Amino acid sequence: MGMLQEFKEFAVKGNAMDLAVGVIIGGAFGKIVDSIVGDLIMPLVSRVVGKLDFSNLLFVLGDNPNNLVALADLKKAGIPVFAYGSFLTILVNFVILAFIIFMMIKQMNRLRTPEAAAPEAAPATPEDVMLLREIRDSLKK
Repeated sequence: MGMLQEFKEFAVKGNAMDLAVGVIIGGAFGKIVDSIVGDLIMPLVSRVVGKLDFSNLLFVLGDNPNNLVALADLKKAGIPVFAYGSFLTILVNFVILAFIIFMMIKQMNRLRTPEAAAPEAAPATPEDVMLLREIRDSLKK
């Protein structure tokens, strides 16, 4: 029963729940970035560099008797390919996602650290301390 209790305490701790929420949101956010890259950025990049379809940038490594050219067709036929276009797309995904996460963390850190407060004036000396100082000074005379 002890291990079950420990697991229950771990699972309901704030850190474990925060991590679970982060993973779920991260997965959904990853899909958004995939769409941004695949549907918006890569078509613009391919248009600028000559209407290339990055998903079909590849080298055929095996025999290709039917002269297939599409990556999906080559994979379906079981022909090994060096699909560097897919890698480029995923690399762009990663760079964009990493930059967005960097900006989010930078913003959170900026909000988390308090602004440099103006130096506070020294607190007023209590009256009893002032009286003791006066007594000390008068005794010195």
